[in-house]
Order: sequence, then structure tokens, then C-alpha cells
Amino acid sequence: MMQASQLLLRGFAFVLGAAVGSFLNVCIYRLPVDLSINRPRRSFCPACKKPILWHQNIPLISWLWLRGRCANCSAKISFRYFAVELLTALLFLAIWQSFPWQMAIAYWIFVSLLIVGTFIDFDRFIIPDRVTIGGIIAGILASLAVPALMETNSRLAASVRSLLAAALGYVILLLVLEAGKIAFGRKKIRFDAPTPFTWTKQEDDADFVVGSEKSLWSDHFAREKDRLVLQCGEAKIDNHIYGNVTLDFHYDRVTAEGEQFLLDRVNEISGVAYELVIPREAMGRGDLKFLAAIGAFLGWRGVLFSLFAGSLLGSIVGLITLIVGKRVWSAKLPFGPYLAFSAVSWLFFGDVFLRWYAGLLNP
Repeated sequence: MMQASQLLLRGFAFVLGAAVGSFLNVCIYRLPVDLSINRPRRSFCPACKKPILWHQNIPLISWLWLRGRCANCSAKISFRYFAVELLTALLFLAIWQSFPWQMAIAYWIFVSLLIVGTFIDFDRFIIPDRVTIGGIIAGILASLAVPALMETNSRLAASVRSLLAAALGYVILLLVLEAGKIAFGRKKIRFDAPTPFTWTKQEDDADFVVGSEKSLWSDHFAREKDRLVLQCGEAKIDNHIYGNVTLDFHYDRVTAEGEQFLLDRVNEISGVAYELVIPREAMGRGDLKFLAAIGAFLGWRGVLFSLFAGSLLGSIVGLITLIVGKRVWSAKLPFGPYLAFSAVSWLFFGDVFLRWYAGLLNP
């Protein structure tokens, strides 16, 4: 009887995880584009926008049954939808088997936030505040409800520890961000040959194309004081033509030979450049709040481990990308997924890591 009830509960945890994963797919798709996660209530095909019927939206089963295609228009449905459902189901099951039920429920919420943040960061290079700030609040409330998350019996002590760990996560990454800005805040690229460029206004943003590389204008400006400088053999700002000129850009304006143009009033800038200086950040500010949310659930040791392991993993992946891939000056790597992977590693293997580390210090 005991084994049967355990199997039933494990099955419930897996099925619940798959169902939650289906909802997380909705969040991953809608949150970055400011769509309500409640309206429309039904999921819909990204291609034809037709609502998906309930029997075509059964977690895991429907994607396999329909062979990854929309039942209405036959458009391909990304494998990511199935992967998120399966990953969530497996994590829910592993957490249920590893922790008391009160802690398991808290950690279910935690890994759900990690999954949403990870896949949005992969797609958009952002982590929405509803994930990060919401995660901080959820972590503090979970610690208040389940003090064992912070290894104490006192609800007050647990909530204070959770808050302090969240603050530590934010502050320590903020220091890294500011130090990185001072040391590596500008990158100079000299082109092998004169390279054409265009800046083309697109509503509230602009497309910035240099040679074969295309990026959004807003991607290069994280701070009001950031500057992007183009050394040009020739340049044209709407109807104003220049010869050998330096274009000094801020996000909302450009200066050429002492003349300043507001970019809101400019439609296109083009020319040929031989040198580019771009502002850059070590990471986005969403990563700071993401690590703070991790701290709110895992405490200060989880913060330090996630930062160290995430930085190491991100550096390895970045190095491999440089070695095997084409070097692109505008390329970006999301940091959130590495923090999330490290946080989950700490969740399951933190004690193993501490014993290993203690053995190194005291063989």
C-alpha cells in the first residue's frame, strides 16, 4: 500500500509539472511582448492565431500526437513547447522525491520562475520584472511560510535571511557590473576595409546595420551617458552630406562636425566607416534581480555558488562559441540561463559540493 501511494504521488507530481509547464510556455511567449497571460484564456497557434482546443492541448501528449504541428494550419510548433513541459515535469518529480512536501511546493514555484526566466532570456536577452521582482517577493513569502528553506525554525529569522540573501545577490552583481563597466565599458573595432553602415528609424527604435551585422539601436545603450562613435570616410544624415567625419552618437542624438541632430527627427543615416567604438555592459540589470530572486529562495550560500558556477559555465560556453563559431562584434550571451542552471545544481547537490569543498580545505 505504501509503495502504491508513493507511486501515485510521484505520478501526480509529474503530471502536475507537465500541466504547469504548459502554463509556463504561455508565460514565456506572452510576457516579453506584454500580452496578458489570462486573456485570451486559451492558448493559440503562433502562426494562424486560432485558439487550440482542449484535447489538442494536453501536455506532452498533444505535441507528440500532432507531430509538432498545428491541427488547424499545420504550421510547425517549436520543440521548445514540449521541452519546457517535460523539463518542468521532471523537475517537479525530482523535487517531490528529494524534499518534504512543504519545501517541495516552495521549490516548485522557484523552478517555475527559473524556467520562465531562462527561456525568455534565451529568446529576448531580457528577464521581465514580473519574473525577477515577483521571484524575490515569492522567495521571501515562501521563507516566511516554510522557515526550513533558510535552515531555521523561526519565521522571522527565515524572512530576514531571505531578504538579506536577495540583497546580497543584487549588490554583488551590481559591483561586478560597475567594475566591468569601468574596465571594459567600451569596445573598439577597426574594420579590415571601409564598411558600409546604415541607421534606419523604426518607430521608437532603429535598425543599425554595419556590414553584414544587424542589431537594434537600443541594444547598445544601457545608460544615458553611453556613447557610440563611428569614424567615417563619408556619411549622410538625411540630406546632410559629410566627407571624412566622426559621428558621435548618444541614444537620442548624433553630433557631426559640431552639428547636433535629434534622432527623433532623423529618418536615415548611412555611410562608410573604418572604425567603430561601442558601449557595452558585462550583463543586463535583469540578471541582478534574477540572482536576488535566487537568493530569496536559496540563501546566501546559494547566491555565491550560483554566481561562481554560472560565471564559470558562461565563460566556458562563450569561449567555445568564439572557437567554433564566427566572431561577431555585436554577439550577446544571456547570463540568466547559467545562473538558473547553477541554482538548480545547488538545490539538488549543494550538500555534496560543500562536503567536497570542505575536503579540499581539510584533507
